[in-house]
Formats: sequence, structure tokens, C-alpha cells
Amino acid sequence: MALNQPARAPEAKPHDRDADPLLLVVLGPTASGKTALSLALAERFRGEIVNCDSVAMYREFEIGTAKPSADERARAPHHLLDFVEPISYITAGEYARRARKVLDEIKSRGHLPIVVGGTGLYLRALLEGLFPGPQRSDELRLRLRERAAERGSSYLHRILHRLDRAAAEKIHANDAPKLIRAIEVCLASRQKMTELWQRQPRDPLRGFRILRLGLDPDRSALYDRINQRAQGMFDSGLIEETQSLRQQYGDAAGALSSLGYKQAVQFLRGELTREQALQAAQQAHRNYAKRQMTWFRREPDVHWLRDFGDDKQLQSAAATLVETALGFGSSGVKP
Repeated sequence: MALNQPARAPEAKPHDRDADPLLLVVLGPTASGKTALSLALAERFRGEIVNCDSVAMYREFEIGTAKPSADERARAPHHLLDFVEPISYITAGEYARRARKVLDEIKSRGHLPIVVGGTGLYLRALLEGLFPGPQRSDELRLRLRERAAERGSSYLHRILHRLDRAAAEKIHANDAPKLIRAIEVCLASRQKMTELWQRQPRDPLRGFRILRLGLDPDRSALYDRINQRAQGMFDSGLIEETQSLRQQYGDAAGALSSLGYKQAVQFLRGELTREQALQAAQQAHRNYAKRQMTWFRREPDVHWLRDFGDDKQLQSAAATLVETALGFGSSGVKP
């Protein structure tokens, strides 16, 4: 069945009128092809795409985020891109609340919601829920951001290691926003965040049947794509974009600590040459891809799609899984 032909939606039979609609999740490491696959499936199954990449949520961060282009966004409705101010920060819990509202809106239109992204914690918050945790403290967050600006995010990592070693081992030393939230939880609750996580009830997503499609490309091919993507970002003006963001927002733009932008900042500070910054960005993205796969391997019920070396084959295999989940036969019509 051709992937670009919309699937017909026949009248529901009595036994499936009360069945929960399908929610499709496309997950995988950076540069694995999630955008291309999600667009093909959105066009085939009348889908709407919901972003689950934390940096792509920020306005004005363009080149270093690999957001869908204007042409790609025109192919299917997109949600939760460019809605966070550069000097703001959105927690996983806040994202989950917004995303669940969007999913309900898509469901009300009778379309297929497709959650796409590689930020594992935000995806887990959306699908499984997070423990409530204490209220955020803007005063504490400001102090911690100031400390990070003075001493680096590794200083925050050392603080968290003293407060909750298990939590520190799960958060990268350069991820200042997550470190700040974890420290905030520990100090406000006077308990370890990992213990709160285990004891307090969560609020899993309800009202959908979830189909998880995971992209598992060949490691060497993935690294080649990562290197080429980072090179393309630098060639397309990542350093100039970073300089503009720093001039406007300074260190208040927390996303400047994310991959690519961090290395561009190091170049602008004179800490690295341009070539060193590029190589550091490529290495950081490769390391991130490893961490993503480690995280996603723990996700339940993932249908892993191996690297076919051909986008059409990959899309065909994915479409077959979606058709099966929707209950369509080989003719494209429900039995």
C-alpha cells in the first residue's frame, strides 16, 4: 500500500466504538530520522505531530535544534514548537500538562496524534506521569543559575551528588536545568528526589492505546549522520545565531548550554578554535545518542525498526505496524 495515500476511516463497528484511539510515539537517538518518518506517517494516516524535543520548544533557537523546516511543517500540523521564551524554562511536568491537552484536541478532531522526539524524561512525563514534587522556587533557581554561571554546571552536579547520588548519576553534568530542578526538589522536600519518585503515585496518560516505534540505526551510519548534521549547523550559521542570542539574553538563555550552542559559546569566549568547537559538538552529540539509546531501551513495548538503509523500506515497515494497530487489513480497510 502506498504510503502517501490517506487511509480510509470506515464507520466503527459496535464492538470498537468505545475503544481508545491510537497514539503513535516515534522515538530514537538524535539524527536517526524521526522527523522524516513522522512526516511520512502523518501524511499517510492524517496525523498531527507533537514535538517532544526539549530544546526545539524554545523560540529563536533554530539552527542548533534541527527543528522541522517551514516546508516540513507545511506537510502536517505541528504542535509544541517555539512556545517557550529564550529566558524561560519548561519542566517535564509542565510539558506533559500542555502535551496532554494537545493530544485531547487532536483526538477530538479524529486525527492520529504522533509524538516525536528524543527527550526521554519529557516523554516519560507525558506517558507515565511524574510525581507531583514540591512547588518551584524562583529565588532558589536564580541563586543556582548564578552559581552555575560563576562556577559551571559541574558545580551543580557536585551539589546534587551530595544530596542524591542516584539522581546525579542519571543527569548529565552539563544539563543545568535538570540539575537545578533536582536540587530544588531535594532541598524543598528534605528528601532524595529518587526516593520521592519511588514512593509517590504518578498519573499515567489515559484514553489512548500507545504504539511506540523506535529507530535503531546502524551505529557507524548514525555517527556519520551526526557528524554531518553538526558540520551543517556550523556551516549554516550556528556561531552567528549563538552570538545574537548571547547579545540579547546573556546567560539567562538556559538553552545556550545545550549541545552545539555550548560549543559555539566556548568558541565565542575564545576557549576553543572553530574546528575544536565543531569536533567537540560532534563528540557531544554522539555521546548524547548513546545516552538516549540507553534510556529508550528501558521504554516498554517498543517496536524497534532496524536501519534498512532505505527510507522507503523503513516507512513501509512502520506503516504496516500502524495499520495493524489501527485494525486495517491489506486493502486499507478495517476488517
